[in-house]
Amino acid sequence: MAPNYNSKMIRAAAAALLSLAIALGLGASPERARAAEGPLPDVLVSRQLAEAAGLAVGSSIRLSADPSGGSSREFRVAGVYEPLPDPMRINASKHEARLHLPDLLQMTADPADPLSTETVDAVNIALANPDGAREFAREVRARRPGLIARPAAGGSSEAAVFVVLERFHLAIAIVTIVASTVFLLALTVMLVDERRETVGILRLIGLTTRRVMSQVVVEGLIIATAGALFGLVLGIASEGLVNRYFQWHYDTALIFVRITPDVALRSVAIAVPLGALASVAASWTLLRRSVLFLARR
Repeated sequence: MAPNYNSKMIRAAAAALLSLAIALGLGASPERARAAEGPLPDVLVSRQLAEAAGLAVGSSIRLSADPSGGSSREFRVAGVYEPLPDPMRINASKHEARLHLPDLLQMTADPADPLSTETVDAVNIALANPDGAREFAREVRARRPGLIARPAAGGSSEAAVFVVLERFHLAIAIVTIVASTVFLLALTVMLVDERRETVGILRLIGLTTRRVMSQVVVEGLIIATAGALFGLVLGIASEGLVNRYFQWHYDTALIFVRITPDVALRSVAIAVPLGALASVAASWTLLRRSVLFLARR
């Protein structure tokens, strides 16, 4: 009986030591304890935050709604995204993270307010007919006094800011075109005055005023077209440089300069007639003078 008793004691002692070793192993390994709790919740981080903090897909980070870092939770970086370019937030920090709604509610909920996880500040509604947005907002305000309902397009203060900026740019464009036209007219007058003798010779050999004026118009159109095309080529060539510089400066994917076909056609439609008109206006006073006045030295 002694051998059986000793073997049972040995097996019991071995089982106890094995249980103790397993318990110590689980308690001393954070990875095993984390695995027992389940996988970490996923989070997306902005490219700027990933570059600043040296994060990559699969990294673990701790986030907290408290500025002091209290009550933080651990997350796993599931991906890196580029923040939506927004001119209104061009100077704002782009260190952002996107969480699943249950995780966000769990971090930001107020324990003293049971309804904090069921309260929202704003709701976006997509209508089947976007043209009825104003009528829908008016009906919501009538049925629920105290609620603020307004169309998202054109009804916010940010949209009003862009309207003001667009009008400001239009005013600058008009002033620039008028000033450049006056400068072009003055330059053309000086160039035409230097060609006074040439015009006089053309008149002496029998060319009529209408023929010389037609030549001046054609010449003005050619010069204006060449100038407009040169401006377009210069703008297209510098478009990428301007965008890359400001995107690097503000660390954003926002497009600052874009030359579209509509902009190009509008520029040519304005530049060519103005150039030809400046040539005609500068040459008209010269062609009205007598042939002897034009031909004399």
